[in-house]
This record gives sequence, C-alpha cells and structure tokens, in this order.
Amino acid sequence: MVVKTIYVTRHAFRVAYTLDAATGQYHTQGIQSPTAIPTDVPLAAYGVQQSHQLATALANLRPRICYIYSSPFYRCLQTIEPAIHNLGEDVKVRVDNGVGEWYGPSKRFLHPSPASLSLLSSSFFPSLNIDPAFAPSIIPPPSGETISQLHDRVAYALSHIICTVDAETGHDKDIAILICTHAATLIATGRCLTGEMPQHACEEDFLAPCAGISKFVRRMGREGDDREWRGGKGVCGGWDCLLNGNCDHLTGGAERTWGFKDADL
Repeated sequence: MVVKTIYVTRHAFRVAYTLDAATGQYHTQGIQSPTAIPTDVPLAAYGVQQSHQLATALANLRPRICYIYSSPFYRCLQTIEPAIHNLGEDVKVRVDNGVGEWYGPSKRFLHPSPASLSLLSSSFFPSLNIDPAFAPSIIPPPSGETISQLHDRVAYALSHIICTVDAETGHDKDIAILICTHAATLIATGRCLTGEMPQHACEEDFLAPCAGISKFVRRMGREGDDREWRGGKGVCGGWDCLLNGNCDHLTGGAERTWGFKDADL
C-alpha cells in the first residue's frame, strides 16, 4: 500500500523572538530557548494547551496516522508530543530538516541551525522514540532561501518522504502521515502537493494558523518520484486539498495565521 493521505499542521502558539537585521542577532523575549539556540523557542503556555487540543483531534482522524515527520525545531516536536501519547507508540516519528523553518536570504549573516537529532532525542524528547536511522532529505542553507528556493526545497523533501514511505514494506492498509512544520513551509507544502502556485507568491491560498489541520488526498494512478510539481501536477502524482487550516478543534479558533505578505524581505 502507499501513502494516500497527508495531514499537515503548523506548530502551536510559540514564545516570541525578534531579529536585529543590522547585526543578525536573534533575541527571545523573556524565556530562554531550551536548546540555547535563539530561534529555537518553546511553546507558550497557551500553545501547550493548543497542542493537547490538537492531539485529541489527530487521534480521531481517519485514516489513522502511521508516520509523523517533524521539523527539527523544538516547538514542532513539543507540539506533536501529546499526539504520540494519544496515537500510540507504534507511530514512527522522523525528524526532517527539509520541512524545517524558512529564513529569508541574507548576505550579511548566517541564520541559526536547529539542535542535533541526538540532543533532541536524548535530552528533550526521549518519549517520542525518534527514528535514529532516518536521514534528513535536505538541509536548508544557513544563508537563507528565496521564496522560490523554499518551494524547491519543500518539493524535494516531500518527494523523498512520500517515496520513502511508499517503498517500505509490511503495510496492509492505506497509509496516512502527519507533517508538523512552520507557516511558510506549510504554505509551500500545500502548493507543492497540489501543484497550484499562484501568480504572486504573496497571494493567500493555503492557511497556516497555529495548530490547524490541513488534509491532502492523493490522486491515485499517478504515483512516482515526480518533483516537477508546478502547473497543477503536484509531487508524486498530485494531491487534492480537502481541509485547509481547519481549527474547529481549537477553543480559540484560528490564530496567528501567517502569509508571505507578512515576510520581512
């Protein structure tokens, strides 16, 4: 059997940080980063509440989630932690930098990289049983990416993720995976899966509220490692969006929805 359903969520409400564009220094506001990486902030208390509400919703989804692919940043792994307890220990958790945070291009400084997989697994998230054998599909450059480069990176990562799960044996049912990521990467994910790229990248299409749920279903009969996603094709045969940033499970509804128009480039 192959992957037929992909759920995508953005991390829950996080602690804020700021960037001094003149120096390239990032600063957290009041709360220290657990990993001592300035941009690797945890969830705010409100975000922790959202993560538990998300976990309940994810456990009720059908088809059931069998794999979780997460950004390596702390806030994403913290977001999925309650879901693992609800979904069961048989769910495979993999960390992939290919669905990690997007930083705009910079010629003056390098952006921070996330913590290592070994540190995340041993010191912060031992209960997730993160797959130590899975290698990230691609590592974003520390100098940042243009919006176009972000989409190419996400298309490559998605193709790798989908083809990896497709090729694994022992599945006796259709497979659903969850991707936990960030706002810009989530928007790019929707575009790469459906093949629908707006004329202007800043146009609103795929919604990225904190802890929302988007659902994509595969167009069957066109499987394969196809990264030429534009023009309505979509990676690996293309996908249709059935849920777009749904927040019915959150008591506060949709919050902190972000779009490329909000990017400071």
